Amino acid sequence: MSDRLLVLVRHGQSEWNLKNLFTGWKDPDLTELGVKEAVAAGRKLKDEGLSFDVAFTSALTRAQKTLDLALKEMGQSGIPITRNLALNERDYGDLSGLNKDDARAKWGEEQVLIWRRSYDVPPPGGESLKDTLARTLPYYVQEILPCVLRGQRTLVAAHGNSLRALIMVLEKLTPEQILKRELGTGAPVVYRLNADATVASVKDLAG
Repeated sequence: MSDRLLVLVRHGQSEWNLKNLFTGWKDPDLTELGVKEAVAAGRKLKDEGLSFDVAFTSALTRAQKTLDLALKEMGQSGIPITRNLALNERDYGDLSGLNKDDARAKWGEEQVLIWRRSYDVPPPGGESLKDTLARTLPYYVQEILPCVLRGQRTLVAAHGNSLRALIMVLEKLTPEQILKRELGTGAPVVYRLNADATVASVKDLAG
């Protein structure tokens, strides 16, 4: 039987995570802690005895660097990597680059909370989680899932909301359930899939 392995990992802490800014499609680098989280992700995967044949990441530096650091830690830097903006973080539109406290002062705490935590209400000029799913899921189905089902062990390094969109589908979560699902920075989630693309097992390597 082939090993239908899919691992999702959220990028390590970015400079804008640290500053409490809405990031979206902006492109800050990892912090020193973020670098350590990415290396630790690679170490956790190595300790699990996992290795990979292919990897996917977004068009943004923080995810790409997390992937590179994790693979280097595993001694696997040579595998094929595909970068695509379909895996980018949710676009926060007019909120991008704003401090979250400043956004609350401008639009009100309740409105900002709705934008951050509702499933289908986008911020001005940006994407809702539903919009992010509509962008990310077709890419997963067309490009990533076929690799997994062929038995290619696949690692995806991306962002909180683009990965939430995939987790929602993999774990058959409702819009309400996915909004409560937290994804730690640099914490791999290990899936093994059945031949029909459903999840056989899931293991969260957080902590």
